[in-house]
Amino acid sequence: MSTAAAPAAEAATETILSVNNIEVIYDHVILVLKGVSLTVPRGGIVALLGANGAGKTTTLKAVSNLLRAERGEVTKGSIEFDGERVDRMTPNELVRRGCIQVMEGRHCFGHLTIEENLLTGAFTRRDGTAAIRRDMEMVYDYFPRLRQRRSSMSGYTSGGEQQMCAIGRALMSRPKMILLDEPSMGLAPQVVEEIFEIVKDLNAKEGVSFLLAEQNTNIALRYATYGYIMETGRIVMDGDAASLRENEDVKEFYLGIGEGERKSFREVKSYKRRKRWLM
Repeated sequence: MSTAAAPAAEAATETILSVNNIEVIYDHVILVLKGVSLTVPRGGIVALLGANGAGKTTTLKAVSNLLRAERGEVTKGSIEFDGERVDRMTPNELVRRGCIQVMEGRHCFGHLTIEENLLTGAFTRRDGTAAIRRDMEMVYDYFPRLRQRRSSMSGYTSGGEQQMCAIGRALMSRPKMILLDEPSMGLAPQVVEEIFEIVKDLNAKEGVSFLLAEQNTNIALRYATYGYIMETGRIVMDGDAASLRENEDVKEFYLGIGEGERKSFREVKSYKRRKRWLM
């Protein structure tokens, strides 16, 4: 390898997020996450997969420090972002350092216009109006539909437009990494495809890293480079996206396909007893 290529190779494997054996408890009693560890490479797209209630959203909120608002806390382990331990920081401090979460269900401000929603994402910035306006144009370039609806109240826009607005609002904070929670929820398949294509472009062109929590394993593994599968608060399997797509357990239990044939619910309903990774 040439000396010019060596730094590029190192950058490709550099870690931007490291979650180290964390445990999360709600209300000082309810154990939700148990020894969860994962990493996100700088400039990567990593999928966090699993059924509803597996612990995906809690993991993202542990990283973004939003657990305390729900009487939850990280009681063991550590979380490092961009080389610095962050699990004792406030959400505001973490956003300033370049890590922001797009919540499940979009959570746009319905009484504000699309453009006003986008501007709220720049609240923590101190680099001036001109820079913010440049980034607003960048967001509109990635999301042309938002440009068309910029003066519309977000509460009267479609679910897909609200999801685009939520991602655009996160981009206005100039993030190094976005935690994206269930981006496909409640959206038509063609809109989901459009949003994931934009995520891919943002990753490739703007260098934004993504940790995305998804129940739609099929589309997540098409766009991610690496994946982790969660069950009842634990990481039970991980690997590069291509190998997970071809794994027979993943195909059967998450894609509904086993040994080349689609399985019925009756055939897979007892899957927890048969999963090799739980034995």
